[in-house]
Amino acid sequence: MELNALLAQPVALPSLPRAVALLMSELAQSEPSLRRLNQLFGTDPALAARLLELANSPTFQLPRQIAGIPEALALLGIAQLRTLVSSAPLGTTSRSVPGVNMQQFWRYSLNTAKLARSLAGIVHQNQIAAYTAGLLHAVGELVIHLADPEKAQSVNTLVAPFDLRRDKIEQRIFGYSYGHVTAGCARRWQLPEVVIDALQYQSAPFDNKAYEPLAGVIHLAAWRARAREAELGEKELAVSFPGEVGLTLGLDIDMVLQQDPIDWTAKPEVADFVV
Repeated sequence: MELNALLAQPVALPSLPRAVALLMSELAQSEPSLRRLNQLFGTDPALAARLLELANSPTFQLPRQIAGIPEALALLGIAQLRTLVSSAPLGTTSRSVPGVNMQQFWRYSLNTAKLARSLAGIVHQNQIAAYTAGLLHAVGELVIHLADPEKAQSVNTLVAPFDLRRDKIEQRIFGYSYGHVTAGCARRWQLPEVVIDALQYQSAPFDNKAYEPLAGVIHLAAWRARAREAELGEKELAVSFPGEVGLTLGLDIDMVLQQDPIDWTAKPEVADFVV
């Protein structure tokens, strides 16, 4: 399936059931906490995407596009948020997205978002945009698996969905990778160009005509989060580190590893995630 045809397929991205339940509970309060809403939306790529799509819709006629969850929450009313959350498809079974471990996907996406925000702070990039791009960067993988499961399975027989080599193998087999799909979705959601470019070039930051530093930030954050999922040792980390991307941003491997936002020696349950 060609990229445009894939993007034209209607897919419903599943949300983390715990996040939906906690959001509904918070939104039922007489005065919901914006801080708590921000935390909860920030744990779930699908909910964050729907929130940002709504905030950037023509309804609001904003002079600029919104890149982050906090701004979107400040714009939308409680009734709109309740409707958005209550209608979210839930990832309640292991087969919500055939071929993808959704617990791992949610954990990996959140870890990438946290790392991206931290790295963006070091290199003086927009941390809110970095968090958004990090959280959403792999939703294209879900779209591929939902829209064309047979093709996705052909890649799964070669590498796992979160393998460091995934983008290259998808590029070879499909002619595009999950990053291109995510960027296409972000364009449809009318996210800012800086976020779209970061998603489009996340796997190859130097392919863009005008180098976008945020793409390099996402590249490094995703490398670290995928390495963590693969439980790579020190030698494997050193060998696989994207040195050229790091050098351009002024980041060496030690600087990247020092930004780990959680204890990487333990694999937390999704239920324990906080932003």
